[in-house]
Amino acid sequence: MRMLEQEEETDDAAEVTWEDQQRINTFSKLNNRIRTIEEKLTDLKQEKEALDDLSTELELADEDELVLYKVGEAFVHMPQSRALARLEKDQATVDAKVSSLAAQADDCENQMKDLKIKLYSKFGKAINLDE
Repeated sequence: MRMLEQEEETDDAAEVTWEDQQRINTFSKLNNRIRTIEEKLTDLKQEKEALDDLSTELELADEDELVLYKVGEAFVHMPQSRALARLEKDQATVDAKVSSLAAQADDCENQMKDLKIKLYSKFGKAINLDE
């Protein structure tokens, strides 16, 4: 703990209105949402890397041989050509999810920037919106 400097002390602190409280609450919700999105993005990027590795392995596999492909929680035997088609479909799905989540994260960040501007302009150093 430290002592505040004389210029940091503010006796005439700005009053928190209902609208200000709503903005603070919205910022908090957006901050939590963006953390959740980032966690999902991390998981999807790991899944994408695994699918890319699988693609390399399937290209090296014998075309006449059946391969095990994970569908949900189970593994299914399927021909290599069908597994490659399924893999491409799965990669496209993961790419679409990554794009969607990235767009959501950008939207949250833009909303948070707007709220930061409004709240910092009113409260200055009296409020901390950084992690």
